[in-house]
Amino acid sequence: MPQSVDVANEDAAQPLSGLRVLDLSQVMAGPFCCMLLGDMGADVIKVEPPTGDQTRHSMGYRMKGEDTAGFLALNRNKRSVVLDLKTAAGRAIFYDLVATADILVENARPGVMTRLEADYASLSAKNPRLIYASISGFGQTGPWSERPGYDLIAQAMSGIMSITGEPGGAPVKCGIPVTDLGAGLFAAFSIVNAVLARQRTGRGQHIDTSLYDAGVALSVWESTEYWASGTPPKPTGSAHRMSAPYQAFEASDGAFVIGAGNPKLWALLCKAIGREDLMDREAFKDGESRLRNVKLVEAALQPIFREKSVTHWVDTLLAAGVPAGPINDYEAALGNPHAEARGAVITFDHPVEGTVRALGFPAKMSATPATVRRVPPLLGEHTRALLAELGVDENAERLADAGAFGPTAPWRKEGAQ
Repeated sequence: MPQSVDVANEDAAQPLSGLRVLDLSQVMAGPFCCMLLGDMGADVIKVEPPTGDQTRHSMGYRMKGEDTAGFLALNRNKRSVVLDLKTAAGRAIFYDLVATADILVENARPGVMTRLEADYASLSAKNPRLIYASISGFGQTGPWSERPGYDLIAQAMSGIMSITGEPGGAPVKCGIPVTDLGAGLFAAFSIVNAVLARQRTGRGQHIDTSLYDAGVALSVWESTEYWASGTPPKPTGSAHRMSAPYQAFEASDGAFVIGAGNPKLWALLCKAIGREDLMDREAFKDGESRLRNVKLVEAALQPIFREKSVTHWVDTLLAAGVPAGPINDYEAALGNPHAEARGAVITFDHPVEGTVRALGFPAKMSATPATVRRVPPLLGEHTRALLAELGVDENAERLADAGAFGPTAPWRKEGAQ
């Protein structure tokens, strides 16, 4: 069963408690980054346009309310304020928020924040301690900087799609949005480092990362192969490009994977399947030979594995000390006893959606564990409360008339606070 978490509105003593983050981002990379910061205790304020983060309406399935499951997956531990930064009144409130902030994260195309008078140069002049993270498709500099940024495009242009899929097959992207999530992770890592640097210098800084940068940075084996061989790497299917056998094989009732790339594991594998003679073949004599002759290795092993089931082979190989595992779909990946033991899935109660399942916290910290303190916010849910924190609540209606919150002040909506 998924772990049920109690939502507490008070900030616990967590690593990032006391830091305020303004999340001006949408869709995935920026919201993922800010959610990670929120999970570790930061006070994350999601600054949304009157139409809301586009993920609320257009990414994934809906359950009961107006927000999609995709939005719910990326926006826990945040408060939502609606501001129209295209208006002077909206920017005035935003600047008041900036004065209270430690960190700002945005993922607009380069130039957009400058037009909104919300770029790093403008805001650092108002708050020199501000750490300002920009996540874009291709970065703030370079000839591709103004191109639109989508995970698919970044995977293609960073080289990832050129090495993904089966040899000779059609172009295939990685199954998860690896450049989106990678950019979010690199941004979060850089932000925490900037906080540490600010403790010494007293000043913030601008962080510039991108989906393209993430895709390139994660291509460790592939870049190594290219520089060492002089030839761009090609797709290898499930096989590893640096060791063999390290890939998927077909059993009688499905597929499974093994990792036996070093001499010890190769010997254990051969003994486990009753084919110690393979160890004596010249083509398989060492790791370099097996990698060079990976198709011969596959041809020798595959007929053996087809004789029995996935369960048989996984159990047999694990018992022999050879790394192996089934290829799980997400029902199996999220619904097994190990996932439960690791807290891979959590649940919390949402005022509109009821019980919501979400991915848990991947890092287990013994003294300051991640928590869910706030469920994903409704659009503009905390606008009025944040106006009160800024001391401008008495001017709320006048600001609304000036267009600060778009056509409709969000606190007038049912359920808003």
